[in-house]
Amino acid sequence: MTTNTKPIHTFHIPVMGLAYTIDSPIRVAKYGISSVISIADDELIEKMNTFYHQKFDIPYQEITQKMHDYRAERITSYLNLVDKIVKEKFESFKTELTESKLALESYIAMLPNKSEIKKGLQSLVEDGIAFKENIKNYLESHLTPGDIDVNIMTKLDKDNFIKEEQLPVAFNDAHAALRGFANSTLESSVVLSAGMNPRLYSYFENFPVFYPDTTNKLQKKITLKVSDFRSAMIQGNFLAKKGLWVSEYRIESGLNCGGHAFATDGFLLGPILEEFKQKKDQLIESAHNLMVKALEQKGMHVPEKPLDLKITVQGGVGTAEEHDFLLESYKVDSVGWGSPFLLVPEATSVDHATRKLLANAKESDLYLSHISPLGVPFNTLRGTTNEIMKQRRIHENKAGSSCPKKFLALNKDADGNAICTASKKYQDVKLEELEAKKDSVSTETYTKLKDSITEKSCLCVGLANASYLENDIKIKGQAQGVVICPGPNMAYFDQEVSLSEMVQHIYGNYSVLTIADRPNMFVKELKMYVDYFKNEIKEVADEITAPQMKKLNAFKNNLLEGIEYYQTLFSSTSYFENKLKEIQNYLNLYKMELAEIEVPKLQMV
Repeated sequence: MTTNTKPIHTFHIPVMGLAYTIDSPIRVAKYGISSVISIADDELIEKMNTFYHQKFDIPYQEITQKMHDYRAERITSYLNLVDKIVKEKFESFKTELTESKLALESYIAMLPNKSEIKKGLQSLVEDGIAFKENIKNYLESHLTPGDIDVNIMTKLDKDNFIKEEQLPVAFNDAHAALRGFANSTLESSVVLSAGMNPRLYSYFENFPVFYPDTTNKLQKKITLKVSDFRSAMIQGNFLAKKGLWVSEYRIESGLNCGGHAFATDGFLLGPILEEFKQKKDQLIESAHNLMVKALEQKGMHVPEKPLDLKITVQGGVGTAEEHDFLLESYKVDSVGWGSPFLLVPEATSVDHATRKLLANAKESDLYLSHISPLGVPFNTLRGTTNEIMKQRRIHENKAGSSCPKKFLALNKDADGNAICTASKKYQDVKLEELEAKKDSVSTETYTKLKDSITEKSCLCVGLANASYLENDIKIKGQAQGVVICPGPNMAYFDQEVSLSEMVQHIYGNYSVLTIADRPNMFVKELKMYVDYFKNEIKEVADEITAPQMKKLNAFKNNLLEGIEYYQTLFSSTSYFENKLKEIQNYLNLYKMELAEIEVPKLQMV
């Protein structure tokens, strides 16, 4: 029985795309590394389920769309399989470490330098007395596999129908995904991202596994991905009023991240982390008091003391020094490393051609796009097969996707049916409307409007295809290629590396970086916010409204306050010694640049 509950590693691998971390726990959990599976695409999940049943020679009965609750059933089945495989791999791994000194030494090299387990194992190796027996006992009592967490984007919760008849809310996409996780054998967390969905949050009440048992243990936990303290407090209290505890707040940079970028109102990562550090007790106390009342009303077990609460962070981290700085300065429990792991074949599911594209990507190849049908800015990469195929269709006047999966069909057509903005059906209508007014707008405006219609990509297919390509699984339907969504940090990682090398890079015992002039993560995020701010001003310059003016002024002030915070922070830190002068120069540069940017005034008519 394991006595150690503290995670072995101080980093985790966040969810990436639909496919990129779909089987990461099978690949890395045995080493104690936690990762997150997206459970948005039940079709991909079903294919991976079949693939892994065949790979491990386990009989499997396909779950078809004809089954009553097929989406939830598919998710439960796959998660149960992942759980089973991880447990078996973990047991085999412990045996291997006992049997092979070489394997043990390789594993010790992957552990954090300050880790108690590392010290413990090293001293046992040095002693060499009753080696096998002592190592075996030590591993049994100290090692745990990494968590198999799952991600649900709360906004992806479309209604579902059988023929013309709408199904109950419980069959909505996100609701069914949650049920799939709740019914699985996993003891881990669901990471909720993309903001609050009160209806989905209320659905948690249907599952006893999210409530503390008589020993105050949560069989399944809730993690909220947030971008500021206020939203954490609001969402945490909302759930606490239902007797539900948020076990982790996962803070992500609003812009310096992969995939969908939910920009803050100019609040920078450093000041946000500072606020969480200062007010963590407030967060705990507020939620605990509300939870106690709710559990008493429900007649359920009430924990006397608040349950554990973790604060973690991710977005743009690239060096061991940045990693340590976040752990030490802000007392976070774990740091997420996402995009760099796309270049680690042992950790993520990416096809060979896309990995090559990622390795060769420069700063100018990575950009904040408008390709997502969600209408949220989306960090992506130029030159993907998806982009090439999409441009070809536009050129041939066949813009739009056949929309086979409809997970992002969150708009409504003229008849009130769900439709996706990346679909051919939607784009045909919009292009026709545009064509009708072609003569009344300038050529420049026409081109801009046309591009805004046709630039949307079919993410449902594009973000899943890499797993099919990597594992030689047949892809049906219209060719969409691959969409990859790394953060801007990808520009500084330019080669495929082994899992051991990447982990040792995180802990400062090796470097996978060959590019010398990588900017500090806080400076990089600041630059992105300044660029974002300039773009926002450009968008409204001609016809600004009073609320827009107020918002932009607040945005500018928040950025300036953030810069001031960094100037103080970096004048008293013992970290980043070689870069401190450069960091302060950049802070001054962006401060001056911001001072010169004027927020447009209201035009008096």
